[in-house]
Amino acid sequence: MAILKIARLGHPVLRTPAEPIKNVQAPEIQRLIDDMLETMREYAGIGLAAPQVHRSLQLCMVEGAEGLRTDHGEGWPRSPLILINPHITAVTDRMEEDWEGCLSLPDLRGKVPRFTEIQVQAQDRQGKPRQFTAKDFLARVIQHEADHLDATVFVDRMKSLETLSFLAEFARYWAPEGTPVEEEE
Repeated sequence: MAILKIARLGHPVLRTPAEPIKNVQAPEIQRLIDDMLETMREYAGIGLAAPQVHRSLQLCMVEGAEGLRTDHGEGWPRSPLILINPHITAVTDRMEEDWEGCLSLPDLRGKVPRFTEIQVQAQDRQGKPRQFTAKDFLARVIQHEADHLDATVFVDRMKSLETLSFLAEFARYWAPEGTPVEEEE
């Protein structure tokens, strides 16, 4: 396994819609999944999409940073949630605005509106179809990662740039007490 280089905002791969994966079992796809997991863990991310590691493929994943899984609430995956060729549908019109960060926009935070409940259809690592409902924080993280597959980054979804903050200022002025500020999506 290898730690991959993270594409930062400005790189064209982040603004190119990702291609569907045709052969999930291909060795290069399985290796990419392993490398992305190692990369996400190295950078203490809780989500990562293939375009963020310079691969324009419809692959994203979610996993709680070490020691944080129980803090994310009910429904948080106990093991890595691998989503291949995902399709996301809002289950409700209800949206909440909350803070997000991104490995591709290091040291920035902003408030982003997201649907509070979504239906997810995707393939798992073995290529088997999976369908589930995600709520609250898990729904937010999945929407964030799926956006990368559509060439969208969190600042594109912000209603206003007034809350866009560097991490140090977020920690000092905005973060609720006890919020881990190093965590990225």
